[in-house]
Amino acid sequence: MILLENKTIPLQLIISESMLGNSKMQKLLYHQFATRMYAVCLRYTKNADDAEDILQEGFIKIFRNLDKFRGDGSFEGWIRKIITRTAISHLRDNKKKLNTQPAELNGFLEDRESNILEKLAEKDIVGIVTKLPPGYRRVFMMYVMEGYNHKEIAGILGCSEGNCKSQLYRSRTQLQKILKKSA
Repeated sequence: MILLENKTIPLQLIISESMLGNSKMQKLLYHQFATRMYAVCLRYTKNADDAEDILQEGFIKIFRNLDKFRGDGSFEGWIRKIITRTAISHLRDNKKKLNTQPAELNGFLEDRESNILEKLAEKDIVGIVTKLPPGYRRVFMMYVMEGYNHKEIAGILGCSEGNCKSQLYRSRTQLQKILKKSA
């Protein structure tokens, strides 16, 4: 249900009307989710202009593909997935290949070191994560914040699972260094 002019409108009605090209309903749908999806876009880029471009491109895809929403999960989750993939695609198209190579990993950070991250609020982590190089940031955000696994990340980014694991390890190591400096 979405509130409009003191009336509540069922989300399914807004979706179906938006599919039919009702611009008022499309605008309502956009305003209902734009702020939260803009925050997702900002997680993938430091630049507000790029985040706005990603948001706009993502909503174009959303409106073009509304008929593909099956209703299996939440509508917001479906939108978030499209926005996330749009952000990753945008970054991939606008950046050169990642400067890191896959590396053998013997394990992740020790428990006592990773506890630092667990104690921080999500907004604090996002602020710190923006200091990471783009490749590290993408993998970290997808794995930690969005919940993708290494296989899914590798498929989306077009790289190996080993590369994803390496990027995540390196991002965590770099985050640990940043946190120790600020502590």
